[in-house]
Amino acid sequence: MKRILLANPRGFCAGVERAIEVVERAIDIYGPPVYVRHAIVHNEHVVATLRDQGVVFVDEVDEIPVGAIAVFSAHGVASSVENAAGVRSLRVIDATCPLVSKVHKEAVRYHEAGYEVLLVGHRGHPEVVGTTGRVKSGIFVLETVADVEAFTPRDPERLAYVTQTTLSMDDTREMIDALQARFPTIRGPDLRDICYATRNRQQAVRILAGQSDLIIVVGGSMSSNSARLREIGEQADVPSYRVKSADDLETSWFDGVSTVGVTAGASTPDVLVDMVVERIQTIAGRTVAVQELEAKPENTRFRLPKHWPEAETPLHPA
Repeated sequence: MKRILLANPRGFCAGVERAIEVVERAIDIYGPPVYVRHAIVHNEHVVATLRDQGVVFVDEVDEIPVGAIAVFSAHGVASSVENAAGVRSLRVIDATCPLVSKVHKEAVRYHEAGYEVLLVGHRGHPEVVGTTGRVKSGIFVLETVADVEAFTPRDPERLAYVTQTTLSMDDTREMIDALQARFPTIRGPDLRDICYATRNRQQAVRILAGQSDLIIVVGGSMSSNSARLREIGEQADVPSYRVKSADDLETSWFDGVSTVGVTAGASTPDVLVDMVVERIQTIAGRTVAVQELEAKPENTRFRLPKHWPEAETPLHPA
């Protein structure tokens, strides 16, 4: 092994940084426990770290004590979840990524304008569940081109679509092309709903694949954008593996490898990447040069929520 090549950009995006800061600030302001519906972001290390600080993760809001501090994850929630939180008088802080909120607003705007709304995304993903739950009549989820071909609209002249933010650029382009071929008047945002961080990380891994014999993607087991990075490496005919941590690395992967490319999903902290690099050095049995791809820095930052609950007064007193 001659070198380890680091993708750039990699790791945390602005939406993830914002969500984690929201939870940490909530702990500082209100003290533990702070309740979070679902994983704040899809990374086991981040979730475990926050749990150690007094965060309680739950599946649904009915598991949260009445009047408690509750945070919605970066993936966004359906309107029914907001309503359920109100019934329980929860003091809610919404950590939904602003780019996901943008998709919610687009879906609602199309619906209110009389369009039947389609969502290009993965069924069951929290972001998709949240987005479908923002439109009163629901949204039809399209996962494959076959879904596009099988779909029967109420009115083919009154169709619109939005997309999950963490999809593969190539797959999404294929889906949009299929929609536009079948429904020429369909309205939608082209590829603009694929968030900047997803686009940048996918482009970086394509560059990485052109210079690597093996690609390691550091990302949580539930991370959709990390899964897409691994798929892009494989599509470039480079053996690619997704690992949650350095403990998942297999020595046999590195046999005969000269350059190892390393990248990380948007919800992966730098410390995990550093540990993976250290483990690769150990596997190599010697110090291996570490290089980083050149790229323009990501300067996007999202503001924290403007409104925070009073420290002692529930938003909806019982």
